[in-house]
Amino acid sequence: MSAGDVLFEFVQMGQQMRGAAIDEATGTEVVVITPLNATKLQMQRVAMAKLKRKLEQGTAASAPVSGKFA
Repeated sequence: MSAGDVLFEFVQMGQQMRGAAIDEATGTEVVVITPLNATKLQMQRVAMAKLKRKLEQGTAASAPVSGKFA
């Protein structure tokens, strides 16, 4: 995955920063909460690491779920 394949969004929420990383190819999104004083690069690294982890786990967890849900 190259850096061009991921979209980042950062929004300040009080004394925290909400960061989202979205994989363009799959539409997979992760959200991280970081301190307000973290640098943009630090926030991107945390979000990217979480996204990579989710994408790696997603291949095994993509089996359809059967059953009834209320």
